[in-house]
Amino acid sequence: MYIIAMYDVGEKRVGKMLRLFRRYLNWIQNSVFEGEISEAKLLELKYKSLEIMDAETDSLIIFKTRQEKWLDKEIVGKERQTLDTFL
Repeated sequence: MYIIAMYDVGEKRVGKMLRLFRRYLNWIQNSVFEGEISEAKLLELKYKSLEIMDAETDSLIIFKTRQEKWLDKEIVGKERQTLDTFL
């Protein structure tokens, strides 16, 4: 599946969340990530996120779609990171 995920966490936890999410998805903007991920990896990501987050004050939002082609994405201004991968 293809997801867009964003988090809003306390300042002390931002670095940990950034490192965690970069292992699973592509970083596109401050606290916003996108990419293909399996259901098992998504469950793992959510579980590890909950270990970092404060359930009383922090949040994680995930938008899911079957494939990226069903998502119409428009970038206005400078794209933080391109998703091109060269092998």
